[in-house]
Amino acid sequence: MARCHVLPALGSRRLAELTADEVDRWLAGESKAVSTDTLAKLLSILHQSIRRAQARDLVQRNVALLCEAPKGTVGRPSKSLSLEQASRLLMAAEGTSMHAYVVVSLLTGARTEELRALKWSHLDLEGDASGLPPTPPSIQLWRSVRAGGETKTKRSRRTLELPALCVDTLREHRQRQLAQRIRMGQRWVDNDLGFATRYGTELDAANVRRAFRTVAAAAGLEASEWTPRELRHSFVSLVSSLGVPIEDIAHLVGHASTSVTE
Repeated sequence: MARCHVLPALGSRRLAELTADEVDRWLAGESKAVSTDTLAKLLSILHQSIRRAQARDLVQRNVALLCEAPKGTVGRPSKSLSLEQASRLLMAAEGTSMHAYVVVSLLTGARTEELRALKWSHLDLEGDASGLPPTPPSIQLWRSVRAGGETKTKRSRRTLELPALCVDTLREHRQRQLAQRIRMGQRWVDNDLGFATRYGTELDAANVRRAFRTVAAAAGLEASEWTPRELRHSFVSLVSSLGVPIEDIAHLVGHASTSVTE
């Protein structure tokens, strides 16, 4: 956030000469493109940076304390699939490159940035039925495509039991990926990624969104109105409708508190 928003506008400005009016104008400009929450974080970054400079006697006053974050753009409203829509989507995804992605996202509530970083080494499709206690098949959501590979929060790092449909679909997906790897030969990049491009490289958000909307259209949904992240929202909504306690849902989706889940 500092690299994309703070430094381009204020990075070359001498702190001793920076005024509150300049900060207000910068925030007003940013408010046309980012959310209110992001504006507050940007102001916090500036405040902390200046505070460090104060601690080293590089500047006398912290002008960020004189400013308030304005209201930003209205975020895209969250929505979720109904059970009937989710069933249609799963059927439409069968036989496509998005099948396993849709199934795992919808049945585990994994974030799209977690699935794009998922490695086969973080998937246990066999489990250990003979263990004491028995170990079910599982998915380790320990990484994401965020900077440094970290998940959104510390609570986001979690290991979940995989539903049987996920296990079956992922096994089929692995076989298709192995066949693709053979076809690509030396052009294949071995990143151990569960979900990858035709060359084995990491998917970007646009890749996933475009492929997902093709499946959504085939399911009879208004494709432009749906994004991959709403599979996660749908997971929360559907398991909540089944009476799963909110505390359990928060744990499954890696929320830091139940207020976010609610």
